Amino acid sequence: MTEVLSPHNKRRSEEITIQYFELLDRHLSELVNGTAMEMLELKDIASVLCISQKHLIKIIQETSGNHPCHFYVHKILTCTKDLLTNSTLTISAIAQTLTYDPSNFTKFFKKYEGITPSEFRQLKKAKSSP
Repeated sequence: MTEVLSPHNKRRSEEITIQYFELLDRHLSELVNGTAMEMLELKDIASVLCISQKHLIKIIQETSGNHPCHFYVHKILTCTKDLLTNSTLTISAIAQTLTYDPSNFTKFFKKYEGITPSEFRQLKKAKSSP
């Protein structure tokens, strides 16, 4: 049975979705600039938004079509690619900045991008060289 959302509930769902994406961006920025030291888990994000994890998952799936983790991973990868392209940090330092163990970080990146962070950086450098 599909639940029909009232205009108020729809607005609230949209507000939660916007807050979720803003929180992800802010949190990743805080990790990069060193003001946050731990990657938030989905339950932590839900808590900050004053809702349950189950409710957060339901809302994000309804409003955006994917599980919240899908978007979290995408934003982590975007942040990683930016750091690989625009910083001189080592891959190990980038991993630690984003609270990953370096070997797990490489596996994570390769799983989603099909290449290692080092290969990504080399490709970017090759494309930007004349």
